[in-house]
This record gives sequence, structure tokens and C-alpha cells, in this order.
Amino acid sequence: MARLLEGRSALVTGGGQGVGQGIARALAAAGARVVIAQRNADQGEQEATFLRKVHGVDAHFIRTDVTKADQVDAMVKGAVDRFGRLDILVNNAGASFPKRLENHTDEEMAASFDLNYWAVFRAMRAAFPVMKAQNYGRIINLGSLNGVNAHMFTVAYNASKEAVRALSRTAAVEWGPCGVTVNVICPSAASPQAKDYFAANPEMLAKILEQVPAQRIGDAEQDIGPVAVFLASEASRYLTGATLFVDGGSHVNGVAWRPAVED
Repeated sequence: MARLLEGRSALVTGGGQGVGQGIARALAAAGARVVIAQRNADQGEQEATFLRKVHGVDAHFIRTDVTKADQVDAMVKGAVDRFGRLDILVNNAGASFPKRLENHTDEEMAASFDLNYWAVFRAMRAAFPVMKAQNYGRIINLGSLNGVNAHMFTVAYNASKEAVRALSRTAAVEWGPCGVTVNVICPSAASPQAKDYFAANPEMLAKILEQVPAQRIGDAEQDIGPVAVFLASEASRYLTGATLFVDGGSHVNGVAWRPAVED
């Protein structure tokens, strides 16, 4: 892609693998300087090195557990200290687990919200003063088709991701006058976890692909990344509060998703 983001700086949580990695690489290819923030230091350092070598941008890793409020604040401060500004915040870190709704404990539900919702809220809250002072900010939050389509057996993930969509729309309204846009991507891409799952459950993959108009699972860098670049750029300045379904059309009629769980 053209260097649409030359001179911009970005922070991507969970940017060392999967969708986050694809987005980080697309942002770097478009000229953005990138901070990768996540718990896995080996992945984070390797990805920052890759971005520097392949795309020639300033890239840096900050080890961060996004479920810890103080580390989220430090992550945002570290990105600002590194680049002198923060233009783009991508809240990608997240995870789910299969379990019947009635078997969820309070602790499991709270842990899911800590990772998938509270981490996003805290990162947005920390980044906003910087973006407001710049009169420019692009916040991209990762939602999930699981929540949109109410997929079975992932209720903690579904609920926390739908909370992120409500948070994003509200922030778009409140922060719009400050030059900050907030949008959501609901992706369908072959993350390492998805690849492992589909390798172990080929029948489910075949059933899913029958229901996907594009007839394939997306690629994080080539399919999801360019949409993130658009949302991070001046080209999207009049788009905010939106959810973009980057999923090959699978949201139109919904896709069956029923992982095996214990009774």
C-alpha cells in the first residue's frame, strides 16, 4: 500500500501474532512507526525487529500485561515517550474459551472482561489526552463476530466484545469534536489459534466455509491489515462509531460455530 501513514505513530496490543501482527505489519508497510505491546517478549521483540528490517520503520516492543491497569498506562506513556506523539491505537489483545453459559464462574467472566473490555477502556482513557492535544487520533478496536452473531459456548468473550462496541460508539460521539475517531473491526482471519483449531476440526472448517460468501478464511496482513490502514489514515476522517465486518461476508447470514464443550 502507499505510504499513507508516513510520520504517524501507532500502538498495537497483541501485535506479535495473528490479527494484531497482520495489522502491525500493514501499518508499518504504510509508513507508520509502531510499538508492539504484549506479554510474550520473544514474539514482541521478533516482530519489532521484523518491522524495522522489512519496512524500515522505527519499531519498538513494550512488554505489557493489558489486564494490569498500571501496565496499560505505562504502555501508552512508553509509546508517547518513544515517538513524541500517539496517532493510532489498535486494541487487539484478547482471547476466548469454550464453555456452556451456565457453567461459567464469576471469576471466569470477570477475567474475560479484564482482558477483552477493561484493557481496551483503560488504553483509550490513557491515550485520549495525547490525541486531544494533537487534535488527531485514530482508535481501532477489535470486535468479534462471536458476539454479533451470539455464537454458542463463548458467552464471556461475546459479552465483553459487544461491550467494546458500545464503548467505541460512545467514545466516537464524545471524542469526535477533538479530532479523534473510534471504529471497530470484526475480523475473520486465520490466527495461529484458529489454524490449530481448524486443523483438529476439519469438518467444522468445511461447514463454515460453505456459509462464507468469499469461500475462504481471511489473511490477517492482506485482508484485515489494509482496512486498519484505512481507518488509521486521513482517508477515514469522516468515519467514526462504525463496525466494519472484514469477514468475507460471513456476517450477512451468520455462520455456525459450535465448539465441543463438556456438559
